[in-house]
Amino acid sequence: QVQLVESGGGLVQAGGSLRLSCAASGRTISTYAMGWFRQAPGKEREFVAHVSWSGGSTYYADSVKGRFTISRDNAKNTVFLQMNSLKPDDTAVYYCAVARGPYGSSAPTDFGSWGQGTQVTVSS
Repeated sequence: QVQLVESGGGLVQAGGSLRLSCAASGRTISTYAMGWFRQAPGKEREFVAHVSWSGGSTYYADSVKGRFTISRDNAKNTVFLQMNSLKPDDTAVYYCAVARGPYGSSAPTDFGSWGQGTQVTVSS
């Protein structure tokens, strides 16, 4: 069983940047795709980005494309989400998750293990 711990969240003004990290322990994640999702109060969990097992393929939700970058360091068993040009609508709890295979998708059901989340708040 893999454990995921997110960090790097916080309060930032609109237009600012944050870098989220997701550290995995218990087993390697190097052969699995990884994803980031977010959930705002009163809303369903939504897909943000995923990265393939090697880091060679990435995919983003339209709402974050061009502003967010997902990456991974398999040697450190860690995944990152660089968030630039943040907007108040980006306010949410951000979760990382391990996919069930080497390539990700936008469906939460395709991910088997989840972290506890980190809060991101963007003020206007």
